[in-house]
Amino acid sequence: MRKLANSELERKSIEDFKAAEKTPVIIILDDIRSLHNIGSVFRTADAFLIEKIYLCGITATPPNKEIHKTALGATDTVEWEYRKNVLNVIESLKQEQVSVWAVEQVENSVLLNDFTPETDTKYAVVFGNEVKGVSQDAIKLCDGTIEIPQLGTKHSLNISVSAGIVVWDIFQKMAH
Repeated sequence: MRKLANSELERKSIEDFKAAEKTPVIIILDDIRSLHNIGSVFRTADAFLIEKIYLCGITATPPNKEIHKTALGATDTVEWEYRKNVLNVIESLKQEQVSVWAVEQVENSVLLNDFTPETDTKYAVVFGNEVKGVSQDAIKLCDGTIEIPQLGTKHSLNISVSAGIVVWDIFQKMAH
């Protein structure tokens, strides 16, 4: 077994990325404090050709040195938009027939392993503040909630880890 060199990875150029067909998934980050978490989510979005990221509330926006540290250029490839109010974003997307799901631990949530994306449906996933999670008001507007099954004592994952798990899961389910 030989580790591949960067030149062998068939990386897309920025132009190729922008022209590529996107995965019909939108990420909504609401009140994310950590600039490193924001940058990491951009990298995940780039990896899986995610359509767009909405940055809401106190979530910082590019250009930002600390976001760039973990995004590694993904802020140049992934489309993003800042919107102050996450509730307005959710309502707007729902009017566009996007199925909006909060990623949170709530009553009657769907476990991620049981979540089956429908064909020909665009999804948006909402990730909330590192301490408070997705707001109750946002949860009420969503079409449903997805919960990542956890078995340990914390039942808490870092936002960028949660985004990576959820986006990968939905991406690979849509690929079939």
